[in-house]
Amino acid sequence: MSSETPPKRIDTWRPRAAGFAVWYLRVAAVLNLFGAVSAPFHSQVSRHNTGDYFTPYMITVGFTSGALALFLAMMMSRRKRAAWIWNTVVVALYTLIMVAYVALDPDFRAHWFNWVSTAVTVLLLVALLVGRKEFRAKGDRSNPRLALGVLFGGGAVGVAIGTVLVALTNSAPGATLGSQLRYALLRVYTLAPSSADYQDINTPHWVDIAINVMSALIFILVLYALSRSPKGKEYLCPQDERQLRGLLEQHGARDSLGYFALRRDKSVVFSPSGKAAVVYRVVGAVSLASGDPIGDVEAWPGAIDRWLEQARDHAWIPAVMGASEEGGTVYSRHGLNALELGDEAIVEVDEFTLEGRAMRGVRQAHKKVGRAGYTVRVRRHADIPEHEMDTLLQRADHWRDGQTERGFSMALGRLGDPDDGQCVMLECRDGQDELRALLSFVPWGRDGLSLDLMRRDRDSDNGLLEFMVIELIGQAEAVGIQRVSLNFAMFRAVFERGGRLGAGPVLRLWRSVLIFFSRWWQIESLYRANAKYRPIWEPRYLLFSRSSDLPRIGVASARAEGFITAPSLPSLFKRRHTSALEP
Repeated sequence: MSSETPPKRIDTWRPRAAGFAVWYLRVAAVLNLFGAVSAPFHSQVSRHNTGDYFTPYMITVGFTSGALALFLAMMMSRRKRAAWIWNTVVVALYTLIMVAYVALDPDFRAHWFNWVSTAVTVLLLVALLVGRKEFRAKGDRSNPRLALGVLFGGGAVGVAIGTVLVALTNSAPGATLGSQLRYALLRVYTLAPSSADYQDINTPHWVDIAINVMSALIFILVLYALSRSPKGKEYLCPQDERQLRGLLEQHGARDSLGYFALRRDKSVVFSPSGKAAVVYRVVGAVSLASGDPIGDVEAWPGAIDRWLEQARDHAWIPAVMGASEEGGTVYSRHGLNALELGDEAIVEVDEFTLEGRAMRGVRQAHKKVGRAGYTVRVRRHADIPEHEMDTLLQRADHWRDGQTERGFSMALGRLGDPDDGQCVMLECRDGQDELRALLSFVPWGRDGLSLDLMRRDRDSDNGLLEFMVIELIGQAEAVGIQRVSLNFAMFRAVFERGGRLGAGPVLRLWRSVLIFFSRWWQIESLYRANAKYRPIWEPRYLLFSRSSDLPRIGVASARAEGFITAPSLPSLFKRRHTSALEP
């Protein structure tokens, strides 16, 4: 029993030591930035550092050192290994200098503040060493090469700009290009020289500040390059896809978004037993999972633990988009916080009816489109001949709104893949047998469908998509389905409750804001388009670790869904895919 006590104490002190190091850097950043805007504090610290005693590590006062300390604090808070190495080396060297002064300089030992400064510096070094194992986030293998490239490439640009500034503003006679270049070089890489030390260099103070800013940016970029998170695997391999399809075959009826886990721009981590999996994509250092875990619910915790451990090891920010209430509950037990995003519209075929006053508008629209001669054909993808599928793909591409295929958590990102033969295609033709609209659904278990893709000719009649949904429900028995998942309505509760009598001012204001932004994004229109079917509303949640990560998660989600495009993201919808399960 006694032999186990020391490891437990060490495990207790490690996170505290790591936290102390992070907070030290934060305090140092605040003091530096305060000194940059406070002339009395700045002059006092500068006098101390050139006089009889010294201030602790990194408090040199200025925007440059403040920005550097703040950046290091951010990297340390994310437990980046490279940031720990950088700080440990710098603090160790500084500690040696302080100890040497204490041992060899009587004047240094004469002031009590130097003893405090030395003790605080040693304490910081001890904290870094004790908390070493907390900083385990790995960087990308290419980081050292990139950092060297930034150091020398960025430095060369900074020296060139600095030399030009010095040459243009120097008022002292006799300066040569070599002395101007040497001055800019030393100032970019060391911040050491002052124009007062150069008889042939006399520049305005703003030139030194401009070169200092470039120097700070270069060093911050070098640190960023050293601590970049790995990008992660981008595509499912055939073996992963086979295993996921096996899990969906057994447990696919649990989540309507389960089939979307087969997007090939996602990665997967399986539970130790292999009975469950979390599917995700790394976007901007955010490990973005979608929907619930796949597989046996009893094995979900094992898959979630592995996914979170992987995120910690790579300094990825964990987040989940579109989890159901059941999935969100399991994720929350692993330390994630939940935020309701909206609701998914689900239509139960047996309970759906066009009768009644509430369905009058839908009923009339359905009859109007039917009288115009439109018809709907429902087929499984596997039943569509190759040449017909190629025609459907061409029309779908032609009708797409924009060049980017949108969707991540609720879209498959491909059409006509041979492995997706159980998907269902709805083809709507007018009275002249001309194709006017397409709907594609992915399987939801063995008796359900989940909407994947909607395309229609802009010149077609209004109400065409609603007509197709009603026709699908009418032919549900022939296709063998009992439930249909339609579009996701973001912030559905706000629109519904905010328009009711007695709604509070905050809710009404929030509803007005959403209506305003609906001019550019289909927020309110998606809610109303779903509400007309009087569906069952199933809430969907965003899961996150810290509130401070929400802005980055929001940007990553927008990139994943295609609202923000990035050149590195693949285009998965340009052509018909070949089978991913070929041996």
